[in-house]
Amino acid sequence: MKRVILTVIIIAAILAGIVFILNQNKAKNEADTATVAIQNAAVTVRADTVDFRDVTAQYITNGVFAPKQEVMLSAEASGKVTRVLVEEGAYVRAGQTLAIIDGDKLNVDVTNAQATYNNAEAEVARFESAFSTGGVTKQQLDQVKLQLENAKNNLKTAQLSASDVNITASFAGVVNKRNIEPGSYVNPGQELFEVVNVSTLKLKINVDEKNIGQAKLGQNVKVESPVLPNQTFTGTVTFVAPKADGSLNFPVELEIKNNANNDLKAGMYGTAYFGSEQAVNALVVPRNAFVGSVSSNQIFAIEDGKAVLKNVVSGRSFGDYVEVVSGLEKGTVVVTSGQINLLDGTPVEIIK
Repeated sequence: MKRVILTVIIIAAILAGIVFILNQNKAKNEADTATVAIQNAAVTVRADTVDFRDVTAQYITNGVFAPKQEVMLSAEASGKVTRVLVEEGAYVRAGQTLAIIDGDKLNVDVTNAQATYNNAEAEVARFESAFSTGGVTKQQLDQVKLQLENAKNNLKTAQLSASDVNITASFAGVVNKRNIEPGSYVNPGQELFEVVNVSTLKLKINVDEKNIGQAKLGQNVKVESPVLPNQTFTGTVTFVAPKADGSLNFPVELEIKNNANNDLKAGMYGTAYFGSEQAVNALVVPRNAFVGSVSSNQIFAIEDGKAVLKNVVSGRSFGDYVEVVSGLEKGTVVVTSGQINLLDGTPVEIIK
């Protein structure tokens, strides 16, 4: 009996020891968890300092070159292609014939229409002579005159259809695409040639609301292409949109005269430079400091280890930097990365 009681006491002591150790481990884990939670309460961010900088006042924006003139020439009459007179890449003049479509049937139509017209014209002459002697009535004369008018219209229609068999260039340019071969059959509306004129190009760009005042109709602007680093072109502002798009940007178009070799190609990227290259000293902040975009005019400043949301008034844009008109002072540290994780008053930790 004593042995049983001793065994129970020993087991109880072991269980009590296990419970004590588990409780100690739980308390330690909770303390460690609390320490980690305190450490992780601060959001890591990157930061920069608001300061005065010498920046160029020039506004730079990019766009894509497009041909001033481009057209897709289509067949206006059905028929078999007998000759194709140009290849892709060929320079063509305005009015030059590019392809010839078999017009035998159309020529027959013109001959028949001409014969009908000649007959109607002779008929009118006979009826007029007969009418002068009382041989026919006024109604009969009017009837043959109507037939002559119809024959004349039919002849004109046949002649116009016959003239449509030759595909001609509507302006001078380069054949960019050729979609037919000799022997192929074409139908009205079928696209045959694409002709583009790159002697003059358009550069379509977007100018933000802060700099749209620098774009004036008729203004000359320096234009460059990264593909042609040693060449500079002059663009003339031909269009400034009176209304901004959803991103508060204004579409602007420049017209650029190509060089003698037509080195600029449609589809190339182009860069337009507005304003003077003279440097100015301005209080600026990195562009990526703005929450969302520059138009939000909100920036997180760091004060006493916390992120404080500031409303600012932004000014001119200088590439990677934006002028701050009001809302921030020189020396203010601002968040440049990590804003998505911040609220007003969130503790922050700056990382390099």
